[in-house]
Amino acid sequence: MDAQKNETPGTGGYRGEQENMGTKLTPVIAGFIPLLDSAVLVAAKEKGFAEREGIALQLIRETSWANIRDRLAVGHFDVAHMLAPMPIAASLNLTSLAVPMLAPMVLGLGGNAITVAIPVWRQMADFDADPDGDPTSTGSALAKVLSKRRENGDSLLRFGVVHPFSGHAYELRYWLAAAGLDPDTDVEISVLPPQLMADALATGQLDGYCVGEPWNTAAVQAGTGRIATYKQAIWPDSPEKVLGVTRKWANAHPATLSALMRAISDAADWCARPENLNELAKLLAGPNFLACSPGLCLPALGGDMRLGQNTRKSIPDFLTFSGGARAAPSPAQGVWFFSQMVRWGQAVSDPKADREAAAIFSPALYEEALGIGPDEGAQTIRLFDMGTV
Repeated sequence: MDAQKNETPGTGGYRGEQENMGTKLTPVIAGFIPLLDSAVLVAAKEKGFAEREGIALQLIRETSWANIRDRLAVGHFDVAHMLAPMPIAASLNLTSLAVPMLAPMVLGLGGNAITVAIPVWRQMADFDADPDGDPTSTGSALAKVLSKRRENGDSLLRFGVVHPFSGHAYELRYWLAAAGLDPDTDVEISVLPPQLMADALATGQLDGYCVGEPWNTAAVQAGTGRIATYKQAIWPDSPEKVLGVTRKWANAHPATLSALMRAISDAADWCARPENLNELAKLLAGPNFLACSPGLCLPALGGDMRLGQNTRKSIPDFLTFSGGARAAPSPAQGVWFFSQMVRWGQAVSDPKADREAAAIFSPALYEEALGIGPDEGAQTIRLFDMGTV
């Protein structure tokens, strides 16, 4: 499938074709980035869940999160596989082509890791970094490595993130700050598309990065990187990607959005079943999606992670797909993401903006679409260095 071959900006050739064929399916164009947590959109299309809900779902693969945001903003996409903080940044006019957006559904929990180059890991291991990825231990070890580098007059280590307004950026910064480091002065942080991270590490352009799977496993399998810690250890069961949609589109197409969310919820349940693991890995590895080997997808999908060449760890909830209440966003999640924007100088503290961030992550549309009640535990947020908040 060449998803962009017949595309017309703003409408998409696919939409016109569906009308000409006289089908009763409602076309929806969705942008995605080649990552494992695009699985629920891929399964919704390829396994027939979208069609079952009356949706003709077209997936368009993109190369960067900025492109995803911009093409959603100008109407090339109806919905998108989107970084969880991005709808907040767009709605609060903190980023280019800012338009009001919503995050009515969570597409996946967890799935990220922080990977460092093998020479950096060896230095961290000398300072007793936990081989199983405990974030307190590995952060402390990295702080000692950086202190030694300063004493020697060495250059700053360079870490990659996929976008300034991303869970990856905030997880990396949070981990560094918890170890007493200043992410703005003690390291360099650069922005790079997810699929280029492992190659940048291998060529020495990065010393580490925070990215979604399978691009941590890619470095481990290549022998160039070592997973230091991971999202599920930093902020357990936290949202990584959301279904991004403009408020304008959501208001104009409420029935279509509801049907799409039901389809994605069913697809998420399918993705979560262990008996579908191998089929899902083969599906995602295909040339239209991640274009990689199924073996690159399997570790995170199955929770059997290889942190290093000789270190395996079972992390069953490393990346979680689930429909039902677990896919409902929480206002508290939106407020936490905005708090990180304030913490790192991207935004100014403002009670009105707090309320807006909470509203963007309202579960109301999703709960109405699925006919479910609120999840009483949805407001709970806990990170590795704090209690529950």
